[in-house]
Amino acid sequence: MAVSTEIQAPRSGRIAPEYKRHGRSKGNFEMFAWLFMRLSGVVLVVLIFGHLFVNLMVGEGVHAIDFGFVGGKWADPFWQVWDLAMLWLAMLHGTNGVRTIINDYAEKDGTRMTLKTVLYLASAVVIVLGTLVIFTFDPCPAGAAADLLPSFCRA
Repeated sequence: MAVSTEIQAPRSGRIAPEYKRHGRSKGNFEMFAWLFMRLSGVVLVVLIFGHLFVNLMVGEGVHAIDFGFVGGKWADPFWQVWDLAMLWLAMLHGTNGVRTIINDYAEKDGTRMTLKTVLYLASAVVIVLGTLVIFTFDPCPAGAAADLLPSFCRA
């Protein structure tokens, strides 16, 4: 009696033949997606720790964060670009990670396509709305009552 030493691939016997993926090539997309994850992760660490340091450690720390603090930060183009880069990279990084999970675990092509469509739409909505908020935010709206405006606004 011979003992088999061959280990089958994970889930190899579980997927029905009609659900197996086709062997079509995706070119270099997966390599670039892998590389993007590594590079964006490093940049995100810098952006996030910079964001946390400025918001929590500088000045009065967490006690200073209010509408006026955010309004003052977003009045400076440097912080607009900083927060925009953090938003875009975080959303694209997270979307790429979830896309990979969907590709790994969704067995049916239709399920995979539906999940990725919902993922891409949700990511696009968050990116567009976040970008609009960052660049159209006005902490000093015209016609507002002076007692409701932050201290840096001219009444």
